[in-house]
Amino acid sequence: MAIRLGLHLPQARQYDIGRDVPEVARAAEQIGYDSLWVYERALFPEPQTQGLYGVPGLPWPDHYRGVPDPLVTLTLAVTATERVELGTGVLVAGLHHPFRLAKALATLDSASGGRLVAGLGTGWSLDEYAAAGVAPFEERGRVLDEILDVCQAVWGPDPVTYEGGLTKINSSVVGPKPARPIPVLLAATSKKAMTRLVDRADGWFPVAMGADQLATGLRQVRELAAERGRTEPLRTVARINALHTPKAYDGDDRQPFQGSVGQIVEDLAAHAESGVEEFYIDVQCTCRDGQELKDVAAEVFEAVRSAGI
Repeated sequence: MAIRLGLHLPQARQYDIGRDVPEVARAAEQIGYDSLWVYERALFPEPQTQGLYGVPGLPWPDHYRGVPDPLVTLTLAVTATERVELGTGVLVAGLHHPFRLAKALATLDSASGGRLVAGLGTGWSLDEYAAAGVAPFEERGRVLDEILDVCQAVWGPDPVTYEGGLTKINSSVVGPKPARPIPVLLAATSKKAMTRLVDRADGWFPVAMGADQLATGLRQVRELAAERGRTEPLRTVARINALHTPKAYDGDDRQPFQGSVGQIVEDLAAHAESGVEEFYIDVQCTCRDGQELKDVAAEVFEAVRSAGI
């Protein structure tokens, strides 16, 4: 059975968001992609007060400058498409007020006819948490838990009532409702985060950074699900951060998904052996404009299907 394959929408600075997002979305659906994705980066601290991912001294990549809002970006793709799923990979939960986020996600799902996938994570940027002003970084896990609670309430039947640390909903009608239950995927690496995933979410959202690492992570999630008595299947969508080059990369320091389309497809085949059945690929940063992104996306999709993956 062929894997499900998604594409990341253009959010880097070289793109005209209003023009390129709907054009790339429309083209990706016509090519045959199953899903379209966005990510969240709220700001770019300058000078940098914290390393990338919280690693001291690790610089933030230049393409993090000026990343457009993920939900606005997805909205631009809604009316340009009819079939593909539209996913967040991922929203930094703690940057959003729970009620407003639940309402926005429900609206997007309703508008798209039930095509939204909500990928959530806790993030790592202290500056983003300070700017958002929702809650301190140290409370990020609690905020994510409240968001999951509020989404369940707001997306459920009226009247809606809820009271938590950040949110108080007196008995109210809250609409529109999602067109169908919105799948919630969580990025999780720690035991605590994986436990939340197994107990409360529909699936796991890893980054594909090595075939063995991905297989180990999936095995851990499945073992934990069995330990905790979960009977519902877990959906897994792996993100691919690709560094595409027109010619094959022949250096000894080649990283997974770095190089030509052929090399990227070889790496994808190896990662698919893990048992993960759904991947989406981000090639936007190495493309000059929307047209090149569409061309590379078409070449990748054709090569993946020709390889029988």
